[in-house]
Amino acid sequence: MPPSGLAIIIGAGPNTGTGIARILSHPEHGNMAVALLARRQENLSSVALNLQKTSPGSVIETFATDTSPRNLKSAFQSIRSHHSFKDLKLKVAVYSVKHASKKPFMDETYEEFTESLEQYVGGAFTFAQEALKLLFEHHGEKPLAETGEKKGTLIFTGTLGALRCSAEYAAYGAGRASVRQLAQTLAREMSTKGVHVVHTIANGGIEDKIGEDQRIGKKMSADAVGKTYLWLSQQEPELWTHELDMRPAAEKF
Repeated sequence: MPPSGLAIIIGAGPNTGTGIARILSHPEHGNMAVALLARRQENLSSVALNLQKTSPGSVIETFATDTSPRNLKSAFQSIRSHHSFKDLKLKVAVYSVKHASKKPFMDETYEEFTESLEQYVGGAFTFAQEALKLLFEHHGEKPLAETGEKKGTLIFTGTLGALRCSAEYAAYGAGRASVRQLAQTLAREMSTKGVHVVHTIANGGIEDKIGEDQRIGKKMSADAVGKTYLWLSQQEPELWTHELDMRPAAEKF
């Protein structure tokens, strides 16, 4: 069965990113061709090898990039021209980049603080802009009021740090909160254009396995996150989720 569309995931790590890619690509679930983006090619190759075994028959291609504007734009150009994605329209774009920074505030430099924001928030900005360009290229720019058709889904994976933050996490909290606000403004601007924008809050550990911790609700499984993202991508215009808390049953909140 040929792929039903294209998904682009940045932050293709061994846990959350792998689970999202597995479900979106698996012929029995999303059946999408997937472009995986991450900083290191060796990590991408490891994830791709995993998916070859656990999502057999799927179309997976890898693109090494960081979140700098030049490199992200180059990666999107490579995706546009890649033979594996010929004639496929973008359906889902996921920004799931790891972002952690802890340091006593009086020890943190201005350069460290702003570099963290540039890499994470700036990366979210560029990724979103490039994904939206591709959605409009593939689906046209007519508004939802004319077509009644959803163009695609843009998802930002956030954490509890977007809502509240502990001591010594100034850069982390500022970055996570900023991307949450970016998602809000994009949702308000893009909904009428047929683009569904979502911000999720992953509150708890995520592992790429189904084990005892998953059975008793101590940790989330990466596949469960992937199934949730597939569900979000399948929502039709009569009901769109914008912000979604994700936590295992035993997580305190």
